[in-house]
Amino acid sequence: MEKTPKGTPVGVDDPYEFAGRCDHLTGDGRCRYALSHAGNDPEFARERRADDYCCLVGEADCEWRDCPHYRSTIDGRECVRCGLAEIRMAHESDARPLLEEHHLSYGGGGSNDVDGDDEGDLSHEITVSLCRWCHAKVHTSFARVDDDANPDTEALAAREQRRSEEQAEFGFRSASERFDRTTDERS
Repeated sequence: MEKTPKGTPVGVDDPYEFAGRCDHLTGDGRCRYALSHAGNDPEFARERRADDYCCLVGEADCEWRDCPHYRSTIDGRECVRCGLAEIRMAHESDARPLLEEHHLSYGGGGSNDVDGDDEGDLSHEITVSLCRWCHAKVHTSFARVDDDANPDTEALAAREQRRSEEQAEFGFRSASERFDRTTDERS
């Protein structure tokens, strides 16, 4: 199983099995990295420009792992392991999210060799979303990202608490109910 730079497991054998489309891929199949960051890798940008900036993976026999600038980060609507959906509380700035970003590989600083480099540096950042509870299980045990898992009871309780708070926000309260007239503070 792959490991983080600190040596804890990430829960997969091959991060590319969970990798989605590249973050640099535009809707029309062009490489945004070559268009926007040509100065970072001029040779790569020249090759893409010669091919009308088409994504390298669009060529025959190319996969995501073949592109030197591939990156797949998930925005996270639900946990990929147990399916727990995120509910964000916009009015609570100190509320900890239910979902966290989980790295399957670390761009340019990993501890082991996925791409065949002798140095062991991973050149691609690949992330998925895991709930806090699955994230802890993956890093502290032999739990895998692809396990058939149900949400933890604590996770379900936290989600239902947020749903209750969210529904309470939809209720109508008049201004006289929201503000105490004597102290002019919220009730």
